[in-house]
Amino acid sequence: MKNQSCLLWYYDKKYIIHCKAGGSIIELVEEAQKGNQESFMALFHSYEKNLYRIANTYVKNSNDTYDVIQETAYRTYEKLPELRNPQYFKTWITKITINCALDTIRKNKKLIIMEPEKVSTKAYYDLDIPLKITVEQLLDRLNEKERTIIMLRFYYALSFKEISEQLDIPYGTTKSLSYRALKKLKYFANKQELQ
Repeated sequence: MKNQSCLLWYYDKKYIIHCKAGGSIIELVEEAQKGNQESFMALFHSYEKNLYRIANTYVKNSNDTYDVIQETAYRTYEKLPELRNPQYFKTWITKITINCALDTIRKNKKLIIMEPEKVSTKAYYDLDIPLKITVEQLLDRLNEKERTIIMLRFYYALSFKEISEQLDIPYGTTKSLSYRALKKLKYFANKQELQ
């Protein structure tokens, strides 16, 4: 990475990026687009935890989540030279993750399970949890687009503008879907509390 003000090093099984004043992630994206594998690894690992969280919210299974992350890494690496605006890398890789998660869900719906798994729920019911419903269960009650917007807005801290660009929907629609989804979540949470 010549003439760059971003430093990259490997520590504790992960890549660490440090950009000096004037340096940016954009420079790393541009280097990765030129084929620099170290830059790509640094970029991917810097977003990996958030991508894992988003993928896991969709597929709800750690094995499938790892598959989604692996497929995201592959698709990102293959398509990175086609990314026209490096400043949107975060948004772009998030969209790839969501698409991979949705592909996994569709693939799993086609599977036919021959023998049901024997799952012990005794340990689950022995827990003294005051909450009757989890955030994950609330999110499951939203439709796919609403859930995606809530995930991007509150889990990944994207602005409405970034979300609208990522999902390719108008800015106003993004805001109204977000407010409608939040209203539904509040309704579902209050309804569950009364039970």
